Amino acid sequence: MPHTPATAPAADHGPSTDQRQFWALALGSIGVVFGDIGTSPLYAMREAVSVALRDGASTPEAVIGILSLIVWTMLLIVTLKYVLILLNADNNGEGGTFALMALAQTAVKRGSWVVLALGVMGAAFFYGDAIITPAISVLSAVEGLKLVAPQMEVFVVPVTLVILVLLFTVQSRGTESVARYFGPITLVWFIALAVGGLIHIVDDLRVFHALNPWYGVQFVFSHGAVGLAVMGLIFLVVTGAEALYADLGHFGRKPIRLAWLWVVQPALILNYFGQGALLLSNPQLIENPFYRLYPGWALIPMVILATVATVIASQAVITGAFSFTRQAIQLGLIPRLEIRHTSESVAGQIYLPRVNQLLLAGVLIAVLIFQSSSNLAAAYGLAVTATMVIDSLMAILVIWLCWKWSIWKVGLIFVPLLLIELVFFSANALKIPDGGWAPLAIGAAICAIVYTWIRGTKTLARATRKNEAELDWLVRKLDAKPPHRVPGTAVFLTGDPTTAPTSLMHNLKHNRVLHERNIILTIKTGDVPRVQRHERIQIEKVADTFIRVIAHYGFMETPSVPKIIEHCRRKDLNIDIAATSFFLSRRSLKTTIKSELPRWQERLFIWLAGRAEDATEYFRIPSDRVVEVGTQVMV
Repeated sequence: MPHTPATAPAADHGPSTDQRQFWALALGSIGVVFGDIGTSPLYAMREAVSVALRDGASTPEAVIGILSLIVWTMLLIVTLKYVLILLNADNNGEGGTFALMALAQTAVKRGSWVVLALGVMGAAFFYGDAIITPAISVLSAVEGLKLVAPQMEVFVVPVTLVILVLLFTVQSRGTESVARYFGPITLVWFIALAVGGLIHIVDDLRVFHALNPWYGVQFVFSHGAVGLAVMGLIFLVVTGAEALYADLGHFGRKPIRLAWLWVVQPALILNYFGQGALLLSNPQLIENPFYRLYPGWALIPMVILATVATVIASQAVITGAFSFTRQAIQLGLIPRLEIRHTSESVAGQIYLPRVNQLLLAGVLIAVLIFQSSSNLAAAYGLAVTATMVIDSLMAILVIWLCWKWSIWKVGLIFVPLLLIELVFFSANALKIPDGGWAPLAIGAAICAIVYTWIRGTKTLARATRKNEAELDWLVRKLDAKPPHRVPGTAVFLTGDPTTAPTSLMHNLKHNRVLHERNIILTIKTGDVPRVQRHERIQIEKVADTFIRVIAHYGFMETPSVPKIIEHCRRKDLNIDIAATSFFLSRRSLKTTIKSELPRWQERLFIWLAGRAEDATEYFRIPSDRVVEVGTQVMV
C-alpha cells in the first residue's frame, strides 16, 4: 500500500551529504512504512493467546507455540518475501500492487487480463485494510484507558470516534508540516516496545524455546480448528508488511532494509517475547499484556504514545489510499476524482476529498459496529492475507518471466511461502461470520465498480467511435474545401489521437469555422510509474493547420494541461494559453435497450460517469478558456 512519500533526495554534495540523506530516509521509513506493523503488539498477542486458552490449551503450550508462530511468520513473510526478495522487484524504482501488476502484465502479455484482475482484487482488499486499520489501531490504543481507571471504559468508543474525526478532518491541510515528526515519534515508540519487552523477558526464560519452529507447528496440528483460528490471529503481527514494498519508491531499498533489520524487527520480537514471558509468569494478565509490560507510573504516557503511534499508522494508510486511488484513475480503472496537491515541494502529497469522506464514513461505521479491537481483529486479517496472496502470485510471474529464474528455483522459494499464506487466508476465512465479511463486502463492491467502469468505458468508446471520422481523412477534406478561418489556436482534447475529436466535428458542423491553428491533444497513461521529462511530449505535424500532440504520463503522475503547454514551448511549439480556446466534449449518457451491459451495470456506469470530476478541473485548464460541446451517447 503506498504511503506518505519522503521529500525528494537532495543534490549530491559529497559523501557526508549522501550519508545524511540515507539516515534521514531510514528514519522517515520508520515513521511511514512501519507504522502499521509497529502497532500490532497492542492486540495481536492478546487475541491469539486468548483464543488458545479458551480452547483449554495450557498457558506454556499456548504462549510458546504462538510466540514461535509469530517469530517465524515475521521471518518468512516480512524478512524473506518482502525485504529480501520483493524489494528487488521494482518498476522504474517504484513498488506496490499496481507497479507489480504492470511488471506482471508486461511479462505475461497474452494473459494480462488475468493479471489485471489480480491487481484490481489486491487494490480492492487494500481499501478494506484502509478502513479497518485506523479503527482497530486507535481503538486498541485508547482501550488502555480501562487500565488507568476501569470506569473509563464507557469513554473508549467516544474518544476513538473523536480522534478519528479529527484525523480525517485535517487531511485537507496536508501532512507536510507534521510528517517530519513521524519518524522520530515512531522511533521512540519502537524503543519503548523494546524496553518493555526487555524488562520482562527474564520473567520466564522458557520464551526462548519459541525460536524453535517445531513448537509452532506442533501447536497448530495438535489443536485442529482452534489451531487454524489462532493462525488467523497470528497474521495480525505482519499486517502492514506490504507497505515495505509499496513505499520502495519513496525511501529506497537500503534505508527500508536497514530500518527493518536493525530497528523494527528486533523491537517487535523483544516486545512479543516480553509479553510471552509476562503471561508465562502471570497468566491472569491476559486481558491486556501489552500495557502490563510497563510500570504504573508509565501507563498514561504509554497510552498517549500508543495513541500517537496509531494515529501515525492510520495517517500512512489514509495517504496510501489517496495514492492508490490516483493510480487507479490514471490506469482508467475508476472515474476521475478531484485531486488536490497539498505540498509544493512533495509531488506525492495529495488529498482526494471524496475518498477521504468515504474512508471516514467506513471507519466510523466499523468502530460503531464492532465496538472493540478484539471484535475488529476478526475482520482485519482477511483483507491483508488476500492482498499478500495476490502479491505472491504476481511476484512468481515477474521473477520467473522477467528475472528469468528457473521455474524450480521460483517454486522452491515461493510455493512454500504461498502455501503458508494460503493457510493464513483459510484461517482468516473461518472468521467471515464474525467480521471477516466486512473486508469481503468492501472488496466486492470496489471490484464491481472497477469492472463496471472498464466495461462501460469500452462500450462508450465504441458508441462514440461510430460518430467520429479519421483525423487524416478530415484534414484532407478540409484542405480540399477550407471552412472560414478565425484567428488563434484551438486545442481539442481526445482519447484517440488518430480520430477527429467529437468537439471538433460539432464545432465544424454547427459553427462552420476553423481556427488558424488546431492542436489535437491526447493524454496517455503508460504502465510505468513515471515518465522521463524528455519523453513527456510527442509532437507531429499533420497538416499546415493541424498538429497532433501526445502527452505521456505514468500511473503515479497527475496530468496538467498548463505544464503540457510548457513542455510544448521547450520543443518550439509556442502556445499562448491566454489566446487559446480549449474544446472539450461533455457527453450526456442515456440508457438503451440495445446496450451491451446488463441493466444494473448500465445504470451504475451512468451514475459513476455523472460523478466524475470535470475535465476542466482535473486537467487544470483555465476555465475561462474552455468551450464545452454537449453530445448525447447511448450506452
